[in-house]
Amino acid sequence: MTTEIIYQADIIPDIELIISLYEDAGLKRPINDKDRIRRMFSNSNLVVTAWHNDVLAGVSRAMADYGYWCYLADLAVRTAYQGKGVGRRLIDETRRRAGEDCMLVLLSAPSALTYYPGVGLRNLNNAFALDRQA
Repeated sequence: MTTEIIYQADIIPDIELIISLYEDAGLKRPINDKDRIRRMFSNSNLVVTAWHNDVLAGVSRAMADYGYWCYLADLAVRTAYQGKGVGRRLIDETRRRAGEDCMLVLLSAPSALTYYPGVGLRNLNNAFALDRQA
């Protein structure tokens, strides 16, 4: 890559760019429902993006209370940028912005179970969920 990746916080990219990124990265999200994607991002209070020129290379979408916890809801990196440290940097930027006194937690896609320990996250066995109704 000839130019550096630029990381920005708290901007919401165009919905079409987000959907394209999710499709490319294989992230299972309701990409056929633009309004739902828009709600997901507008109700998240910590969004970090990775840009290579005008290409949305990656995104971290999180909710944080900035005092105790930060839930990392989405981490997506475009295929061409995977394995280049973009995901790790998005996690680092999210944690830095949430604050060092916040615990970062996430639910992993089955395909990423081996990725997260490699970037310093530990596996937790104490999570519970209620499935979506729709």
